[in-house]
Formats: sequence, C-alpha cells, structure tokens
Amino acid sequence: MFRIIASAATAGSLIAAPALAGSMSPPPADPVPVAPAPIVMPSADWTGGFGGVQLGYGDFDLAPGGDDGVVYGGQLGYDYDFGNFVLGGEFDYIGSDASIGTTEVDSVMRLKARLGFDMGNTLIYGVAGGARADTSIGDDTGWVVGLGAEYMVYENVSIGGEYLYHKFDDFNGSGSDLEANTIAAKVNYRF
Repeated sequence: MFRIIASAATAGSLIAAPALAGSMSPPPADPVPVAPAPIVMPSADWTGGFGGVQLGYGDFDLAPGGDDGVVYGGQLGYDYDFGNFVLGGEFDYIGSDASIGTTEVDSVMRLKARLGFDMGNTLIYGVAGGARADTSIGDDTGWVVGLGAEYMVYENVSIGGEYLYHKFDDFNGSGSDLEANTIAAKVNYRF
C-alpha cells in the first residue's frame, strides 16, 4: 500500500511540476527601442538692426569709356526673420577711386529692399532698389539689383558678399547711360 501511495504521489508531483515552474502572469514584453534625441544645431535669428563695412571692386561704364577700381563704404539696415524667409531693407554708401576719362566716380548711395531665404546660420538674398551716383560731371538717380549671402560667424557678427548691377539712364542729361557692376565683401554687427 505504501508503494501505491508513493507511486501516486510521485506521479502527481510529476504532473504538477510543470504547473509550478512558472507563474500565471504573462511573460514580460520585449523592451521598446527608444530613438536617440535629434541633435539640434542653434540657428541664427536674423531679426534686428545691423551696421557694418564693405570693401570690393567696381566696374563703371559711361560711353565712350569705362574704368574700374576699389569701392569701400558702410551699410545700415534692418531684417525681420519670418522663419524660412527674411525681409529687410538696407542703406549703404560707397566711395570709389574710378575715373572714366575725365569723369571721376566719387560715390554711390543705395537704398535696397532685401528678400532672403533663411538657412539657419546662412542667409541667401536678392536685392532691388534705388541708387544715386555722384561724379565730377554731376549726379543722378537710377536703379540697382543684385544677389548676396551672409553667414553668422558669431551670435552678433556676420560676414558675406554681394554682387550689384546699377543702371543710370541718360546720366545727368549727358545722353549716355552710366552702368556699374560692384562686388564687395561685407562684415556686419547685428544688434
């Protein structure tokens, strides 16, 4: 009888053993992979006023001749950053050492609207506006268009370059058009 009870106990424990091996709760879920946080580079905010200096090259043509030389000056302006686009305005004044025959090109003043594409620390823009050229035979007004780019090197300092085309029809009643191409490197302090 003892054998029957021992055999029954052994058989019962073998049948029950798998049931005692785990618990009734479901197995834990596999851990969900977590994506690393994206790296966000600080982006420049182009909103605000600026002022700076420029140095470059100018090519001036007034029939029947032309001349080129150094251009230098300064600029003041204001930009407003709309997120992807930047809208602003700029006034600048450049002096020149160019002489077309006996006509000296003393200076050019420009008032330009700027429309640009904000690429973070880089701003690519186009300009259009009015210009006034002062020469030894008089002065006159015309128009100017161009392209430029700026890069924010510090929080308040940007460097850039700008190409401008100028046109003054029938300059000072001379019967000839004055045309000018300038390219300049610019440094701005933004406040």
